[in-house]
Amino acid sequence: MTTSVGVDRPHVAMILAAGRGERMRPISDHTPKPLLEVRGETLIERHLRACARVGILRVVVNLSWLGMQIRARLGDGGRYGVAISYSDEGSRPLDTAGGIRRALPLLLPGPFAVINGDIYSDYPLERLGVGAAADAHIVLVPNPPQHPLGDFGLGDGEALAEAPVRLTFGCLAVYRAGFFAGCADGPQPLKPLLLRAMAQHRCTAELYSGVWEDVGTPERLHALNAP
Repeated sequence: MTTSVGVDRPHVAMILAAGRGERMRPISDHTPKPLLEVRGETLIERHLRACARVGILRVVVNLSWLGMQIRARLGDGGRYGVAISYSDEGSRPLDTAGGIRRALPLLLPGPFAVINGDIYSDYPLERLGVGAAADAHIVLVPNPPQHPLGDFGLGDGEALAEAPVRLTFGCLAVYRAGFFAGCADGPQPLKPLLLRAMAQHRCTAELYSGVWEDVGTPERLHALNAP
């Protein structure tokens, strides 16, 4: 991929696929959420093809709940035009930051993209990048009905922990390894690390108003597949 002045583009992506998907039950009792189909294509295969189109040719997929199904479906990634490595977290997923921290040896060097395996979006991945003065860049989206209060603010290209208007974290981001400094191996959520980076003015952000859906419940999955 090309690199714009002052912005580093990721050459590797991590797709988060380890979660149990409690809100998607009973469907997720037998099918991991990333393997759910929207309009004839599984969510995770859509992400893999999107990565290949923009030249992100190395992909790491973390596994836990029903992980063998994901590994069996995706294989080495060759038919999608990418090379897949797997980070197996065992029977207890490590939460978002913990899972990324465990996979860091597979993601370096350079900044890397992270995409939730259970979102559906047409965000152009070629736009993802992180500035030299930042450890993270996150994509924010307008608040969906199920999350009306949002997560973070946006001001002058920075993500803000507090703001009068809050937007929803779209689960698309770029991180540098330094973002995870001090993060021990084991379960850890992402939000405290984001808040730390925001307090240090090292987390940039953008608003994306295109197609974006959190495929988190059977009802939302049905709505996406409706004619």
